[in-house]
Amino acid sequence: MDVLAVARDALATGPVCDACLGRLVADRSFGLTNDERGRGLRVALALADDADFEPPAAECWVCEDETDRYDTWADRAAAALRGYDFATYQVGTTVPPLLEENDRLLREEAGLDPEAGELLKSECNREVGKRLGERTDTTVDFERPDVVVHCDLATDAVDVQINSAFVYGRYRKLERDIPQTEWPCRECNATGIHRGEECSGCDGTGYRYDRSVEELTAPHVREAMDGESATFHGAGREDVDARMLGEGRPFVVEVESPRVRDVDTAELAETINEAADGAVEVEGLRLATYEMVERVKELDASKRYRMTVTFEKPVEPAAFEAALEALEGATIHQETPQRVDHRRASKTRTRQVYAIEGDLTGERAATVEVHGEGGLYVKELVSGDEGRTEPSLAGELGVGATVDALDVLEVTGEDEPFADPDYFRSGDDTHTDPARSEE
Repeated sequence: MDVLAVARDALATGPVCDACLGRLVADRSFGLTNDERGRGLRVALALADDADFEPPAAECWVCEDETDRYDTWADRAAAALRGYDFATYQVGTTVPPLLEENDRLLREEAGLDPEAGELLKSECNREVGKRLGERTDTTVDFERPDVVVHCDLATDAVDVQINSAFVYGRYRKLERDIPQTEWPCRECNATGIHRGEECSGCDGTGYRYDRSVEELTAPHVREAMDGESATFHGAGREDVDARMLGEGRPFVVEVESPRVRDVDTAELAETINEAADGAVEVEGLRLATYEMVERVKELDASKRYRMTVTFEKPVEPAAFEAALEALEGATIHQETPQRVDHRRASKTRTRQVYAIEGDLTGERAATVEVHGEGGLYVKELVSGDEGRTEPSLAGELGVGATVDALDVLEVTGEDEPFADPDYFRSGDDTHTDPARSEE
């Protein structure tokens, strides 16, 4: 490519600003701006022709002098983001069709390919972005920035998108009859009114339970981050009547449109625990990335349970031990349990029992502990669910069995821990996961 010939042809089309001229050869001379390239070409032509140097004297027909407004766009973007805490950003631009066509025509007149050099849209993104970073002391991020700025050259509008912030931790649920998330009343569709009267199923609240792990945690995170709303994401969930003990269950609270991102997670944990008053406890809170939500929801996990079991008839110790031995390491085939069939897809699942042990505490009572693959319905592993789970403790004994109380003791990743430095925000990766078995 003869860059001077390209410059001659481009300038022959009419008034062209330095940036639009330089953008035609943007792949030349790393370290220069397009404006600097264009001015250099203009100077080189004046020297080659022994002519007077003539800077651009009229409005650029290609960009209509939009390249002179980068500072203005950056100032407006910084003003729109004032009051929001962010460390990373990305800038996007909408270029009017007329200017895009002008950009194409300039290349055509200069004898270049339509994609040669750099397009106006790309330059706007970079130049406005560079200036925004300087004004806010932040860093560009093309993957998952804290904020996204959109400059619309056609409407002269600046819009900002505030991406969510995330806090990871583990929770213990120390009381029974608390759901993990809000449980809308089905009888009144969460309205609190049924057939014109206060719904008796929820006492007019619209919810079956007056508190949940979500309600005891997420609002405090939202308030600390001054966000618009908050969503709770858990690594599975225990039954409403089960406790979550041990080192707790992994979870992430997602805060939408946060104004504050750098919160004191230790202080936040204290606030949550004090307000929950012994019903729920959290620990190991850390600032997390967007990807941690998927990790918490999708990472294969194993779980340990403890159950108090009642039998319909007396059980002999030898028979009890034989039944446990038969279930040790067994592959369990489970149809969707009757108790959740109304809200879960009907299908047959296979899950592994890694280990099982127990003690008879009476002729018709026992305590049983199970370590199993995630998704194993342990209540049905005990009861058999009228033949829908095979094998089962009840089936092996030939005696009806019911779980009276269930505690989840441990939730850990099958092959790797939930907590991984790659999934925490920079500067908050020094803690260890509370689950000792994951270290």
